Amino acid sequence: MATKPFVIAIVGPTASGKSELAVQIAKKLNGEIISADSRQVYRGMDIGTGKVEGKWRGDKYFYKSIRHYGLDITNPRTQYSVAKFQNYAKKAIAEILAQGKVPIICGGTGYWTDSVLFDQSIPAVKPNPNLRKKLEKLSATLLFTKLKKLDPTRAQNIDAGNPRRLIRALEIIIATGKPIPALSRKIKYDVLWLGITHDKTTLDKRIDKRLDERLKLGMIKEVKKLRASGLSWKRLEDFGLEYKFIAQFLQKKFTESEMRSLLSTAIKQYAKRQITWFKRNKDIQWIKNVSQALSIIKKHHA
Repeated sequence: MATKPFVIAIVGPTASGKSELAVQIAKKLNGEIISADSRQVYRGMDIGTGKVEGKWRGDKYFYKSIRHYGLDITNPRTQYSVAKFQNYAKKAIAEILAQGKVPIICGGTGYWTDSVLFDQSIPAVKPNPNLRKKLEKLSATLLFTKLKKLDPTRAQNIDAGNPRRLIRALEIIIATGKPIPALSRKIKYDVLWLGITHDKTTLDKRIDKRLDERLKLGMIKEVKKLRASGLSWKRLEDFGLEYKFIAQFLQKKFTESEMRSLLSTAIKQYAKRQITWFKRNKDIQWIKNVSQALSIIKKHHA
């Protein structure tokens, strides 16, 4: 009987250390990495998304000699959906497998990872400009409340402060008259799920340390540059978290210290939602370091 192709999924909350863990595993296993991050797909959004600092060789992106897929694949002016990512990631998996390598999906956007590995059927719903206009008048809080009522499952892994995502989810639900389809669980891969996390105190410290590092690296300058390239304030705010709060700070809605404090709280709330989402997947084996990961991989293949 033919065995299913082997794929590793590395998941966990923001700031948990997924990217570096994925690289270490890829080096040991002759793997290549597919980033499952809904903002790293955009060009010019580097510091705020925590994109690995790699280099292009032709049309291929390498970080620490490992090829990465799913980075810088579209312009931030365009909308990039989970359906597009699902299609892209499946092709990338096939390409990696064809080279005899191990595909490693790594990222914190759990909904994106699940849509690929559980082969979710995502309705091809076209944008509805009239509905969007109506929904755009509502605050993110009201949009999130609406989504929780209509589709509590989708609400569990969405950035509650991101109107763009909330509106798209509501658009699909309203167009189809039902919640976004559940994951099929018809898995065509042999997936080894590895989750990395830390206790709340450690994770909170990591989030704050990383936030300060990113601000020093020029995250505010990055948002100014995106704005100068023609992105509207609304579009920047739609990206949520770092882009939302820095855009609001640049519009003088609050001071820099208020921005940092509000952003830190929002990231921690987002990490909490990510953990809730991942805990629902009982196949995830939780680890703290690469040696634990390699030991689990060895047992999986025993």
